[in-house]
Amino acid sequence: MSENIQNESEKGEEPLFKDISGDDINPGITEIDSLCLNCRKDGKTNLMLTKIPFYKEVVLMSFNCEHCGWQNNELQHVADIQERGISYSLKVSSPEDLNRQVVKSEWASVSIPEVDFEIPPKTQEGSVTTIEGVLSRAITGLSLRLQSGPVDERLANFIVKLQELKEVEIPFTFVLDDPSGNSFLQNLMVPAKDPKLEESRYIRTIEQDRMLGIQAATKVDDNDAPAEDLDVAGEVYSFATACPSCGSQQCTTDMKLTHIPHFKDVVIMATTCLACGHRTNEVKSGGGIEPQGIRIELHMTSSRDLTRDLLKKKVSNAGIEPGS
Repeated sequence: MSENIQNESEKGEEPLFKDISGDDINPGITEIDSLCLNCRKDGKTNLMLTKIPFYKEVVLMSFNCEHCGWQNNELQHVADIQERGISYSLKVSSPEDLNRQVVKSEWASVSIPEVDFEIPPKTQEGSVTTIEGVLSRAITGLSLRLQSGPVDERLANFIVKLQELKEVEIPFTFVLDDPSGNSFLQNLMVPAKDPKLEESRYIRTIEQDRMLGIQAATKVDDNDAPAEDLDVAGEVYSFATACPSCGSQQCTTDMKLTHIPHFKDVVIMATTCLACGHRTNEVKSGGGIEPQGIRIELHMTSSRDLTRDLLKKKVSNAGIEPGS
């Protein structure tokens, strides 16, 4: 990625995704006309492609309607849903912790166990904020609900508790959980480990896959019948991977299971990186290791022999020792 950006700079071109900086006089904001969903008149949407330090590339969107005053801010991830979900747990004990950057996708949930506070997934748009910003938004929303409805002492007391958390009068735990793997909580001691921050990745449950709209590898009916294998023959599946050349997340691997006549099933994999242009192609056996090895010898007598298909499997010394 760094070589790609350097080459663009040498050509006089700016990188597509630039780091967030208050000193940048040209942040690369694009303004387009958009329909206001509130009054159905034309509004303005500002788009900015940026890179969050120690995280990944995102698209920030801000909509404003000059006719009705409706506004909306949203964040969208350039990367696809990650292979595993991610969970952060932070011990907030100082005002400095409130300024930690939080990247929250629409699939993420936020909770504070000490006060039974939770923001469920899909209730807010994706956003880039801070822990203080999360608390302030919650306090504002609950205060408006308190003003518009009947007096609720429990709600008023809960708002007071959130205010105390915002002042860090007592330490509390801030938990950010995202099954899509596209959320982020800033580590103030990067690249070292932050003793206050715990990060873990986990395998999603079937319910979480369904929430994300991911097709599971098996199908289970309501009567808990035995699972049926998914027929993947002929289908092309794509998933996001890290580029082996530049490390960029703008890398996609296409995978297809196919049958070679008079041979066996094989998996064809093709990887393409949009950042540096790196491409790789690989063929893997669809079955296990055969009980016996094989040696094929060909005597070539014409140019037609040069067009024969050749499938060669790469086996590392760590996988199979000589004579095994």
